[in-house]
Amino acid sequence: MEPSVFYFGNLPVRNPDGNDADTEGFKHSVDEIFQKVDKLEQRMNGVEQFYLDISKKQQSGSSKGGGSSIVKDKDKERHVTSIRKQQQDASKREAAAAKRMQELMRQFGTILRQITQHKWAWPFMQPVDVKGLRLHDYYEVIDKPMDFSTIKNQMEAKDGTGYKNVREISADVRLVFKNAMKYNDERSDVHVMAKTLLGKFEEKWLQLLPKVTEEEKRREDEEVEAKLDMQLAQEAAHAKMARDLSNELYEVDMHLEELRDIVVQKCRKMSTEEKRKLGVALTRLSPEDLTKALEIVARSNPGFQATAEEVDLDIDAQTESTLWRLKFLVKDVLEVQGKSAASTGGNNNNNNNNKNTSNNNKRKREICDAIAKTAKKRSKKPSS
Repeated sequence: MEPSVFYFGNLPVRNPDGNDADTEGFKHSVDEIFQKVDKLEQRMNGVEQFYLDISKKQQSGSSKGGGSSIVKDKDKERHVTSIRKQQQDASKREAAAAKRMQELMRQFGTILRQITQHKWAWPFMQPVDVKGLRLHDYYEVIDKPMDFSTIKNQMEAKDGTGYKNVREISADVRLVFKNAMKYNDERSDVHVMAKTLLGKFEEKWLQLLPKVTEEEKRREDEEVEAKLDMQLAQEAAHAKMARDLSNELYEVDMHLEELRDIVVQKCRKMSTEEKRKLGVALTRLSPEDLTKALEIVARSNPGFQATAEEVDLDIDAQTESTLWRLKFLVKDVLEVQGKSAASTGGNNNNNNNNKNTSNNNKRKREICDAIAKTAKKRSKKPSS
């Protein structure tokens, strides 16, 4: 039976045993790696976006006149709990804050009852009967009508449309009296009644205001602290995710290396023409990539000095696995160079190539001379 051949990229790989099951198993392993890499890439993009957002916030903070990042150095030393724990703590804080606000609203309700029970409060208890009183210009003068029955209904609302804090209620109480004072003449009874009740309300409000201010400050501090704790927890979570991704990527690299070893072991022998083309292709590599190529040669030949000033690279003397490893390297590098050339345009490439050429010609000449020297040696050998 003829040995079966399959392809790794564009490279033909021979299965000496002709075992199609082994070939399919190899392909399946490669497909699994590709799928895993795709998932790892998606997760890595999420981590990168997280840190990119943090960087933008820090830059935005410093551009606004010395503002600093929420997370300060001394704060980073604090104990960082999990994101779930932070969310649970936030829920508890919200519940406690809502309970305190309910107590403030209860105390405000006492003030409101005292005002509405005053003998002059009756004109303000219900919405103004604009039609019955023939107040044709009322809505032209008053932008937002308000009365105490409307305030009471909104205080008792349970559908989320009610007041969120006592400042909202106090603003509407003032609006009741200010509307009356704005629409009615200063000498009118309604104007005088509204002005008197507004004064009494402000006196009582000043007694409650310190508690309101204290609660607002407490809420603000808690929100800042919660935001800090959450950001610290998120940074810790993403740092762990980055470490895990690094470990998984290392495992993928090791698996790929194992598969690559399998490939090069099963590769067919490289022809003389392919070796010649490989030698020419090596001269087109950058100094950095040439160094990688020499390191590949050194792997199977410990005596080869990859970092020496002068190297003697004999293509024909290399093992099949080394040749195919070099083939892999050259193929990948030249593909990247081709894509880069297409994306940056001809003019930019010419400029870059001129600069690179002046810097890299020396190392390239060394490799070219080494390959040419070994080829010349072979040509002088007597034919058998």
